[in-house]
Amino acid sequence: MTPRPDRDPLPDTGPRRHANPRPDNGPRPEADHDTRPGRRGLLLAGTAGASALGVGAAAIGLDRALRGSAPAPGMADHAEAPLHGQATLPFHGEHQSGVGTPAQASSTYLALDLREEVDRDGIIRMLRLLTDDAARLTQGRPALADTEPELATAPARLTVTFGFGPGLLERAGVEVPAWLAPLPAFEIDELQEEFCDGDLLLQVAADDPLTVSHTARMLLKDSRAFTSVRWVQQGFRRAHGTERPGVTQRNLFGQVDGTANPQLDSNHFDTVVWIDEGPFAGGTSMVIRRIRMDLDGWDEADPTAREQSTGTKLSNGAPLSGTDEFDHVDFEKRSEHGFPVIPEFAHMRRARGVDEGVHDEIFRRPYNYEAPPAPGSGALSESGQIFTSFQADLLGQFLPIQQRLADLDLLNLWTTPIGSAVFAIPPGCEEGQYVGQSVIEG
Repeated sequence: MTPRPDRDPLPDTGPRRHANPRPDNGPRPEADHDTRPGRRGLLLAGTAGASALGVGAAAIGLDRALRGSAPAPGMADHAEAPLHGQATLPFHGEHQSGVGTPAQASSTYLALDLREEVDRDGIIRMLRLLTDDAARLTQGRPALADTEPELATAPARLTVTFGFGPGLLERAGVEVPAWLAPLPAFEIDELQEEFCDGDLLLQVAADDPLTVSHTARMLLKDSRAFTSVRWVQQGFRRAHGTERPGVTQRNLFGQVDGTANPQLDSNHFDTVVWIDEGPFAGGTSMVIRRIRMDLDGWDEADPTAREQSTGTKLSNGAPLSGTDEFDHVDFEKRSEHGFPVIPEFAHMRRARGVDEGVHDEIFRRPYNYEAPPAPGSGALSESGQIFTSFQADLLGQFLPIQQRLADLDLLNLWTTPIGSAVFAIPPGCEEGQYVGQSVIEG
C-alpha cells in the first residue's frame, strides 16, 4: 500500500514564480534554501524542547550577538529621553505633599473606618506603619513587606496625603474642631452613603496609574488589621506630557476648570490654604464632593447655553467679558441690550460672590471619574468629577461658596452631588515621626 502523504498535493498549475527570480542555470544561493520546518518537524521539536532549554538560552544569546546592538528604527531618538517615572516628591516637611503639588494624572481616594477594638495606641501603631511605607513608596523604594517590590521602582511623582475624620480624633482622645463635621444638607444634593464620610482618608496620586494601584494596595494591607474600607474613588486627568505644565485642565464638559485657583508656591496660596494656628497649623481642611455630570443632557445644550452657564468661553476659558483665560473679569459689563455679559446665574459669578460684595477663595484640585452606567438606565456612562478643595477656613471660605451655588447656579441643571466628606489634613512630619503625631500627641 502506498503511504498516504501528510497532505494532498497541490494541483499542478505550471511553473511557480519565485519572489526573487534567479537564472535557472545558475547555482542556487545558500540563502535561497527553504529552511522552514514541516509539520512533523515542529511536532518533533516540541517533544525535545524541555531537554534543550540550556541550548535554547545559549541560542538566544547568540542570536542577539549576531543581530548586533543597533536600536530598532525610531528607538534611537528615545534612548536618551528622561523617564518621568523616576521623578519623586518629598514626603517629609512642614506640609504634606499632595495639596500644593501640581496635580498628577491619576488618583485614588481611600476612606477607611476604624474597627471597634482599635484604641488610641492602635491608631498610633497604624499611622506609624502607614507613614513608614508611604515614605518609602514615594521615594521609589518598596514598602517594608512589599510582595511586588518591582512595582515600587517608578514613583512618577507619587504622593500620599493623610486626612483625619472626626471619628479618628474622638477615638484618639483629641478635641474635634468645630468645622470637622459633615456639610449641611443642600437642596441640590442626592447623597449616597457609599460616597460619604470616613474616619481616615488616604489620597494616593501619581502620574502613573500602576504606581497608584500598587501603592493603594500596600497601604490597604498595612491598615486592614485596624480599619475596614468605607469607600474608594478613582480619578484621572490628562496623562503626563499631554499638555504643557501649568495648563488649566478641562473637565468632562469640555470646560476649562480652575482658572481662579491661587498660584502654587505663592504667599496668596499659603493664606488661602494653610491653617496658621492650633493643632492643625501647617495643615488644612479638605472637602471631597462626588458630582455626577449629566453628559447626555449636556450634549443637548448649544454652545451659548454652555457658555452662559459658566460665564466663560468654551474655546479658551476666558471670561465672557474678556478675550484670554486670565483676563480681568468685568462683572459690570453689559450687553447691547443692557443685560450682564456674565449672567447672575453663571457659575463663575456665583462662586466668586461678587453680588454679595465678598470674594471667597478655595484651592480646587479636582479629578474626573467614569464608571459603568447603571443597568437599564439608558445612559452611555456614569461620569463626573471628584471635586476636591482645600482651604484654611472651611466655614468662612467653602461653605458660603457652596451655599451660593446651591441657591442659584445654572450648572445645577447638569450636575448632582452624590457624595460628600470632610477631613482635617494634619501638617507634615519630619523623619522619624508619623503623620499626625503633632495633632495626636501634642
